[in-house]
Amino acid sequence: MESSITNQKLRVISPQGANPFVINLIASARAAKKLVPVQLVVTATGREAEELSEALSELDPDCEVLEFPSWETLPHERLSPSPETVGKRVRVLQRLHQLQSSKAEHNVYVLASIRATLQPVVDGLGEHPALKLKMGEDYLLPELNLKLVELAYERVDMVTRRGEFATRGGILDIFPTTAEHAVRLEFFGDELEEIRPFSVSDQRSLKTEVVTELEIFPAREVIITPAVAAKAREMQHEFPNLSTMLSKIAEGIPVEGMESLAPVLVNKMVPFSNYLPKDAAVTIIGPEKAAARAASLVETNEEFLHAAWDAAAEGAKAPIDLSAGGFLPIKTFLDGLKGHPQIDISQLPSGAEDEINLSLLDIPNFTIVETKVDQWLEDQLKADQTIFIVVPGHGTAERLVEKLNSQNIPARLFESPEEDKNQVVVGQASFRKGFAAPESKLIVLTEADYYGKNSSYVSPKARKLAARRGAAVDPLTLKRGDYVVHEIHGIGRFLELISRRSGVGGNQHEREYLLVEYAPSKRGQANDTLYVPTDHLDLLTRYVGGEAPVLSRMGGSDWSNQKGRARKAVRKIAIDLVKLYSARMQAKGYSFGPDTPWQREMEEAFPFVETQDQLTTIDEVKRDMESSVPMDRLLAGDVGFGKTEVAVRAAFKAIQDGKQVAMLVPTTLLVRQHTDTIEARFEGFPINVRSLSRFQTEKEVKSTIQGLLEGSVDMVIGTHRLLSGNVKFKNLGLIIVDEEQRFGVEHT
Repeated sequence: MESSITNQKLRVISPQGANPFVINLIASARAAKKLVPVQLVVTATGREAEELSEALSELDPDCEVLEFPSWETLPHERLSPSPETVGKRVRVLQRLHQLQSSKAEHNVYVLASIRATLQPVVDGLGEHPALKLKMGEDYLLPELNLKLVELAYERVDMVTRRGEFATRGGILDIFPTTAEHAVRLEFFGDELEEIRPFSVSDQRSLKTEVVTELEIFPAREVIITPAVAAKAREMQHEFPNLSTMLSKIAEGIPVEGMESLAPVLVNKMVPFSNYLPKDAAVTIIGPEKAAARAASLVETNEEFLHAAWDAAAEGAKAPIDLSAGGFLPIKTFLDGLKGHPQIDISQLPSGAEDEINLSLLDIPNFTIVETKVDQWLEDQLKADQTIFIVVPGHGTAERLVEKLNSQNIPARLFESPEEDKNQVVVGQASFRKGFAAPESKLIVLTEADYYGKNSSYVSPKARKLAARRGAAVDPLTLKRGDYVVHEIHGIGRFLELISRRSGVGGNQHEREYLLVEYAPSKRGQANDTLYVPTDHLDLLTRYVGGEAPVLSRMGGSDWSNQKGRARKAVRKIAIDLVKLYSARMQAKGYSFGPDTPWQREMEEAFPFVETQDQLTTIDEVKRDMESSVPMDRLLAGDVGFGKTEVAVRAAFKAIQDGKQVAMLVPTTLLVRQHTDTIEARFEGFPINVRSLSRFQTEKEVKSTIQGLLEGSVDMVIGTHRLLSGNVKFKNLGLIIVDEEQRFGVEHT
């Protein structure tokens, strides 16, 4: 490859699992030829870019990885991308602007999805330096506030999200768009005396490394300069339907969705490739898949443009032209790469002259072939192959070595890069798929290759805040007259599932909607109706109350008042529970032991950052379990707020003490969901989890009941079937009831 690396066009044939290695090989070959060390890597999806980031950081510890995410919105949608996304994008653009004038001394990988690279960006955005604050320097607080407003930060009473700031006396709280935590700046006069990270959940300072300086990147990609404000002022009368948005921009006030008007507000929109340093390489992973994705993006963008903005501009003197901000056709993007060496990494040979086949192979999928993975490993060792298995967690690596040795397959943990053809070497790395190099007699397997799926382990560096899950309804199970609850509009009555055509001209398409009926806005009129698209079902849940409810009025105060009354009722229930707990404090129960090393390892594998309330609840549950007083705790919280994870950790703790756990759920669907979740969390640990519901065969039910009696089943998840007289436990230590309100009094 090194001899061909200077070619302007190159195609490399390689399996997906070898992509990080091939990208690193390209960087090494370019470094040997003293070429520009910057490489743009384009993937079909943002998820692939994130996975590459982890792998490249481990393969090339001295490298610099720049992730350029795409917007969560379409370019012309009247919604702004999140401040976090904007901050990451602007930081990358500013770094690339620096690299245009100063050469890096290390490899620089710019990772972006095809969606991110096809969307034009504001010209000159990388030339605006970040606002830098240093401890010990003097700053005028009023001027700082104005500067933050210019950077599109929102002033609030209390900071809770990225892109917000709050001022109280000589204290400035701010949550920078690229920071992990919000920070509190304390001033003594004009001197910045201290910079302290704090938690937005309880507003308390965090014990972290001392922060001496801070970089603050914009929260919007359209900076309201005098020229932008003047342009918005000129357009107010030309486009009256956009006058509200334009008037705020004209006054220097950032507004939601202002990025959609960037093509007509800023001087120029340019392709992302314009920000690349001269002669930087461009590597496209899976060009066939990327091209298909690009065509879909362009089609969707044009459809939205016709359907939304034609209607928005209705009545204006002239139609507004926002085409300069839309996704570029992939041919236009590729034509713009002239001057940059282009390398395609594909799994499909084409027979072209510039093609290099690395003769690498995919690892067999052992879930669909007759050969078992352990037998395959034995055969490869006999063929003098060097075998590496990489897993993300150190504990997982240790247990895998134990498992292989127990199967009479010699294995050891990775200690040095020396080849060992007599045993399997197990190491720690974040690779998703492996590959085989027959000519080099090298095989690399990942955890997914060996077990058939990845464990739930996520590196602490890669943890992120969990997104709220929606309890979406299944429209096929709804009957006419069923009550549903819309997150915004409240309680309505389902009427029917209908199809409607939308769009204009040749871009018309059919879309399915749920028709939901609400109370009339005025007395004596017909009921109001709401069309909910089937791709917005996360906004709807079934009504689970005991009586027929009163329909909410759309736009009225009924729904907010109803939620307020519910909150008062919850407080009353809490008081009653306190009285109940005090009465039960007299009873005696089993005291569980302290956390084991396995407990800590399982908890560290949680792929999300725990909220402060979650950590507090987990500690309280463990304290209850270690007490001699029987635990009887009610855990309340909305869908997606982490209740299941609390139960998982409590169950694991009980099982570690030799006790059995029973989890009672109201539906067979929840049995399946909880079983999948808990099996994934307990992956790699010697824990036997079983289900008990009508979905199990008679043979499976008998086996589970016998296992509970003998103690071979550690945890069972079931419906009312668990309450049958023939279900007996050898050593039951913990009962978990999910959605307790859906069980009768005689059960609970």
